[in-house]
Amino acid sequence: MRSSTRTRGRRGATRRAATAGGAVLLVLAPVLAGCSSDPTDDVRAAAQAFLDDWTAGRADDAAGRTTDAAATSALLAQTAEDLPEATLTADLGDVQVGDDGAATVDWQATWDLAAAPDWSYPATLSLTEGDDAWEVTAAPTIVHPELGEGQHLVLARSLAARAPITDATGAPLFTETEVVNVGVDTGQVTDLPALAAGLAAATGISADEITADVQAAPAGQFVPVITLRRPDFEAIRAQVFDLPGAVFPTGTRLLAPTPRFGLALLGRVGDATQEVIDETVGEDEQPVFAAGDTLGLSGLQRALQEQLAGTPGLTVSVASTDEALDDAGQVVDTVEPVPGTPVQTPLVPALQNAADAAVAGQPLATHVVVVRPGTGELLAVSSSESANPGNALSGQFPPGSSMKAITATALLGAGALTPATAVPCPGTTTVEGREFENQDQFDLGTVPFSEAFAQSCNTTFIQQGMALPDGALAAAATSYGVGTDWQLPVAVYGGEVPADATGTTKAADQIGQGQVLMSPAQMALVAAGIASGTPAAPVEVVGGPPAGAAPAGPPAAVLDQLRPMMRQVVVGGTATALADRGEVYGKTGTAEFGDATPPESHGWFVGYQLGGPQGDIAFAVLVEAGQSSSAAVAVTDAFLGALG
Repeated sequence: MRSSTRTRGRRGATRRAATAGGAVLLVLAPVLAGCSSDPTDDVRAAAQAFLDDWTAGRADDAAGRTTDAAATSALLAQTAEDLPEATLTADLGDVQVGDDGAATVDWQATWDLAAAPDWSYPATLSLTEGDDAWEVTAAPTIVHPELGEGQHLVLARSLAARAPITDATGAPLFTETEVVNVGVDTGQVTDLPALAAGLAAATGISADEITADVQAAPAGQFVPVITLRRPDFEAIRAQVFDLPGAVFPTGTRLLAPTPRFGLALLGRVGDATQEVIDETVGEDEQPVFAAGDTLGLSGLQRALQEQLAGTPGLTVSVASTDEALDDAGQVVDTVEPVPGTPVQTPLVPALQNAADAAVAGQPLATHVVVVRPGTGELLAVSSSESANPGNALSGQFPPGSSMKAITATALLGAGALTPATAVPCPGTTTVEGREFENQDQFDLGTVPFSEAFAQSCNTTFIQQGMALPDGALAAAATSYGVGTDWQLPVAVYGGEVPADATGTTKAADQIGQGQVLMSPAQMALVAAGIASGTPAAPVEVVGGPPAGAAPAGPPAAVLDQLRPMMRQVVVGGTATALADRGEVYGKTGTAEFGDATPPESHGWFVGYQLGGPQGDIAFAVLVEAGQSSSAAVAVTDAFLGALG
């Protein structure tokens, strides 16, 4: 403590002590704990105590250590309102003590802000020697050196422009696009049932949902119904423009070329939902982003959120606490946002557009996935508007007779058959009391194995497959990567072929029924492996980490026999509609599912084209509930035709 002649400044009072003779002796008392002969220590302790209380959330206790508790309490309460959910860390620096009962303490303030970068700045506390202890001088500068009387802090977050997702050439796939926000001004509504019915008829949004949202909103509030690209809005303008209460503010959004363009893989960007915000937790366990931010909502845009969005920045200003004043505030500090890093995909727009054109207008859920043979790169991922787009990559479906490409791999690999081997193809065959049949029980008699494959003879594949060891089919599937748990930003279902199936289940598995499940993406990878001879792990991001080890692949001699069989399917088998689409190879599939009588069926075509307009490509086409493979062949024909 500072040396002083003032009694109130003395911490070492005297005490009386009795001697044996009864005389009184004055003895100097020891210095009490908490007091130091060096005033610097006392000043430091007082500043530390104030900051400890403040940083621990004991604002009133901290205010009580100042020269004006009421004013400081109000100041700290205002700061807590200005910086919601923020926590403060304080580090003391140099202490300066004057001869006039005043001192200063330098300190470093670091605010851990909600959904914003840390904000740090140097500050100074002034202290005054009180009657009993040093006190922090009450002033706005306690909070920030630039804060004055009647002012408070204003925090504004900022985001860098979102980094692009690009196609195979590096061209951005998302651009700022004009949109129209179709909605309701609750203050202008004259007939809510009629308004809701009119909007529902034009947009497809439920009238009940529109009514409920409007009734729950305060008067005069904008209630969004749907956001449309400008051309889509113009298509319904006449139906909605004159509805009393309907309003149409415009804006821009970061959008792909078309609403369905690569949707399952690329995903969408939009206003952040709480679920997405909760996924962006930083090292401090706090969300990095906040409501009102534009974030990825699905696909790669969501899976690679932090890489694409970068790190938010902030601007701190001081402004008047008097709301009546038009005070924009004076900027006192800025932390620039850190831009994200672009993500390159292997998507080829020409292939994506052709796939989108092929599925457009399909009344049934339809998917097309295109893969580059030899690399596993996903070149196009397309789903019809009627489909769940996620099913293109992660759907789990029985593959039906498209599975025969894998069954043939197992049979040829076992060495018991060649494409020329004569095999029976009866209309029906029975396994353990269960009858299996060809479509409409067609009977080819005895034919070369290649012909049974081209005509998709179920009975041949069941009879021949039952002679294989129980794990042979699963081993053949594994050689193409089937069953792998691919590690990708957007999940791809690797399929399932059980190794322990026996009896009727083993029989059904040979023709892609039973317990066999595949995704369109995985079947496209199988086709790519047959085309190239080197099956590959799927690739969604160029230069990204491998999704898994490259599959071993079947023996080259097996593939040399299998490829002509797949060509025969196109030139003289179940897919002759594709015979004029260049050098196309493939396998059709009709896969029963469900409990209906007669059963419903998915339609498949799995194959590849060599030397086409976009080079060698492999693909899988699935028409959910298409009832026949002919539906998938027709979509494949439209896809290849759109390529030119």
